[in-house]
Amino acid sequence: MFKKNKMIDEKDKNLFRSAIDGPDFVDKDSKHLSENKQNNSPIFNSYSVISEANLSGSDVVSFSHNGAPVKLIKKMKQGKIGYAPTIDLHGQTLKEACSSLSRFIHYHQQNRFIHIVHGKGYHSDNGRSILKSQIVHYLKQHPDIVAFNSCPPKDGGTGAVFALLKTK
Repeated sequence: MFKKNKMIDEKDKNLFRSAIDGPDFVDKDSKHLSENKQNNSPIFNSYSVISEANLSGSDVVSFSHNGAPVKLIKKMKQGKIGYAPTIDLHGQTLKEACSSLSRFIHYHQQNRFIHIVHGKGYHSDNGRSILKSQIVHYLKQHPDIVAFNSCPPKDGGTGAVFALLKTK
């Protein structure tokens, strides 16, 4: 019959993470996705890193560039955006999170929206969330981000954001 599932040890988890965390993504036809993209712009890596948290876990965040479509921003705030690829940055350092997010945005640049889970920083020393603060700072710098705001409660609330990407 079937064998019982045994727990996955940390070595196997790390091996899996290193395998999927590489810079090259391959599609089902074994072609590098970067060869198939219409816009083969370089991955964004000229961001700055903050030294001190300025947001609490319960702070609602919202940002948009001038000319951002108001209807799309309203849909984002309501969580009525349909499918959005999700990245969970819990447990990453600031630099790891920014690097992961850079690759994620680059890989999903054909999508209209993305969902970023950063957490609320409940384990922070001073009640401020350093990762949330960094992600907000980073998104304001990224050239492909048109707007972003905290998610509705069903999608992570103030521990996550939806971001609107530029159309390519």
